[in-house]
Amino acid sequence: MIKPFEFKQTKIEGLIEINPFNADDVRGCFTKDYSKEIFEQNNIEYNLAEVFYTTSHKGVIRALHFQRVKQQPKLVRCIYGHVFDVVVDLRKDSKTFKQWLSFDLTGDNKKEILIPAGCAHGYLVLEHSIVSYKCAEKFYGEYDDGILWDDLDINVKWPLELVGGKENVILAEKDKNLQSFAEFMSKYGGF
Repeated sequence: MIKPFEFKQTKIEGLIEINPFNADDVRGCFTKDYSKEIFEQNNIEYNLAEVFYTTSHKGVIRALHFQRVKQQPKLVRCIYGHVFDVVVDLRKDSKTFKQWLSFDLTGDNKKEILIPAGCAHGYLVLEHSIVSYKCAEKFYGEYDDGILWDDLDINVKWPLELVGGKENVILAEKDKNLQSFAEFMSKYGGF
């Protein structure tokens, strides 16, 4: 069975949910999750600068990250496993400023999201997972930043019960020490 690309605009401008091209047969499947030509035919300008992958254990939260300068639009897909993926709009002039959306990304559903510049991104790993990032800007460690995953002003409804509760969350030291949304606003005032 062949399924063509499908693009769905979300309520956050520029945040697009994508079902990639997929062909299943007796051997398994063939998936194409990016095509410059097909994206352009759907009025999406997206040029790859670099690609990387994360491998994470169940209970890991990677969130809520962004680059202060040279922001990274990202095409994100869980290629193996299952993640609860979150995008927060930090663009001060956006009608969805400070709002968040979540997506159920799995290796089986093959869905991906195109995250525009000016948004924070993160996810909760619901089972051992590999996540692919196809970025339109390279990563600059000196501009790497984020907001605490459990910030009350943003108030993401993480499904922590699916990993056995908050006590089972695994955080990197950098994620434990991120700023609050209020601190982000006092420093940058949004993007």
